[in-house]
Amino acid sequence: MLNNMKSLFIQKNKNTSQKTYFFNIILVLSLFSILVWFSFSTLGYDLRWSSVWEYKNNLFSGFGITILLSLVSLVVSIIIGVFFGLAQRSSIISLKIISRGYIEIIRGTPLLVQVLIFYYVVANAIGIDDRFVVGVLIMSIFSGAYIAEIIRSGIESVSKSQLETAVSLGFTRVQIYRYIIFPQVITRIMPPLAGQLAALIKDSSLLSIIAIKEFTMAAREINAATFSTLESYLPLAIGYLLLTIPISVLTRKLEKRFKYET
Repeated sequence: MLNNMKSLFIQKNKNTSQKTYFFNIILVLSLFSILVWFSFSTLGYDLRWSSVWEYKNNLFSGFGITILLSLVSLVVSIIIGVFFGLAQRSSIISLKIISRGYIEIIRGTPLLVQVLIFYYVVANAIGIDDRFVVGVLIMSIFSGAYIAEIIRSGIESVSKSQLETAVSLGFTRVQIYRYIIFPQVITRIMPPLAGQLAALIKDSSLLSIIAIKEFTMAAREINAATFSTLESYLPLAIGYLLLTIPISVLTRKLEKRFKYET
């Protein structure tokens, strides 16, 4: 009887909390809508969606290319990140120096500069003509440096006492990584990896400067053809929100799911 009452009490509190949460979401969205409406009303600008609607296929095409570009870049960047993340803990000094240098250079320079140098210098030197391939490589190299740091910090988050215990039990280096480090690291780095995917999607907009026809490039072309700046870029903002908000929600769920008590 007592357990049933306790369960009902917990369920009631949970329902109340959910109602309060959704009420606050509606309130915030309403206030934001009022702010947007007020801002546009003071401009006295009439949105002309008919001119942009003729180019809707361009937007959908660019949206699809952005998704494909981001997903392929994420896979390649994870491979790069794993390699350089482990290389920082390698016993080979030269490999550690190369890894550290790569990470510091990529993280310490603007992505815009990297795009221009890689496309006009490196890609031409090695004979890569496909802009999509170049875009994937640029985003993968850029994102790989951040993923390498995520992996390195995840590995170093495993306490030394666990590693010392494994060594005392006769575990080899491969067994330590396989049975002790990797199972813990994978769960700990999933939330920041999801966040990196959101950043990767937004950063891919810079590839429009080398004429890759992704989402941002499509909006720029529509703006050039119709001279409807707001009508061209508002769908762009909404499109990126549709891609990044689910990732942000997923990140929060992963953080709760794999949260460790300290």
